Amino acid sequence: MAGSDDTRPQYHIATELVHMDSDNVKDNYNAASVPIYQTATFKQTQADGTGGEYDYSRSGNPTRTAVEAHMAKIMRAERAFVVSTGMTALDVILRLVKSGQEIIAGDDLYGGTNRLLTYVSQYNGVKVHNVDTTQPEKVAERLDPVKTRLVLLESPTNPLIKIADIRTIASKVHEQCPAALVVVDNTMMSPLLQNTLELGADIEYHSGTKYLSGHHDLMAGVIGCKTAQVADQLYFVINSNGSGLGAFDSWLLLRGVKTLAIRMDKQQANAEQIAEFLEAQGLKVHYPGLKSHPQYELHRSLASGPGAVLSFETGDVGVSERIVESARLWGISVSFGCVNSLISMPCKMSHASIPAEIRKQRHLPEDLIRLCVGIEHVDDLVSDLANALRKAGITVKQ
Repeated sequence: MAGSDDTRPQYHIATELVHMDSDNVKDNYNAASVPIYQTATFKQTQADGTGGEYDYSRSGNPTRTAVEAHMAKIMRAERAFVVSTGMTALDVILRLVKSGQEIIAGDDLYGGTNRLLTYVSQYNGVKVHNVDTTQPEKVAERLDPVKTRLVLLESPTNPLIKIADIRTIASKVHEQCPAALVVVDNTMMSPLLQNTLELGADIEYHSGTKYLSGHHDLMAGVIGCKTAQVADQLYFVINSNGSGLGAFDSWLLLRGVKTLAIRMDKQQANAEQIAEFLEAQGLKVHYPGLKSHPQYELHRSLASGPGAVLSFETGDVGVSERIVESARLWGISVSFGCVNSLISMPCKMSHASIPAEIRKQRHLPEDLIRLCVGIEHVDDLVSDLANALRKAGITVKQ
């Protein structure tokens, strides 16, 4: 694995997030913070254009190299890449799929993921099967040793917070389709809470805009590869299309990653209390930290925590709208993972690009509210939600 050293102790992930391996940071002045190499090109010493480790920032940049090595270490990846956005990360991965091949994906997906999969199915000659990935047998039914190229999973899913048995699915895929790749969008958990490469995935990717950055001041995507072979294929695409992350954004991402543990610990603790509060009001809450979640035990076997994103149903679109619009501390916005709390109605915002008839087929409730919990004091967040519920006409139980 990249950045590994058999001679040094194995630290907890919270420690690994903060400390970079010195071999991955090359600086003549021993700067405490990785320098930003804000340059497009690098001087060479030979007339044939060689003589330096870097030549052009599209192909490689010292600041980007540093964050990629750091991400590879914490993701337990052979190699990692950082690109311009999370959707760019998925686009790079989908370049591995040729016309005539097939993708198996979940039926509860981020709206942007669904949009990109729709595009490749319409214009690239790729067949996409959307199945309920909470049932490994549904995935197995669609596997074809010749045609299946990718199995794309989210766990937890966005926005219904369903759990896919990544370990079991990956085993089935590799047994029945040795040439297929298991790809997991691990954005909602982050490498702190779940390591999908160790669960059997071949590629793990993230929207670095979310928990890895943590402040919504950055657009970034992160890809981690289990093998050098797959990494080489992805690097060829990234170098060719110029989607590698710029130096300053690489530096911002690295700074954000170092505080991931303390942010996630607080956000997750807040989310657990908020989920319990909402459930006590008689609302249907989707959150793997609640024992009422149908896959509570499965999630515990895959991840070290439930995360800080949850959703709930009110049974009435109008009521949900009033709750969202009455909240004060909860900003109405798409995305998640930021230090401040966000609230949204997925069917009207992040998942609005999925046609209404498809949302209905996939049992995505139009009244669903998604909460992305921040680091504020939990009492203030609960109080603000309680006020919003009251204004929407819901009697709040103390």
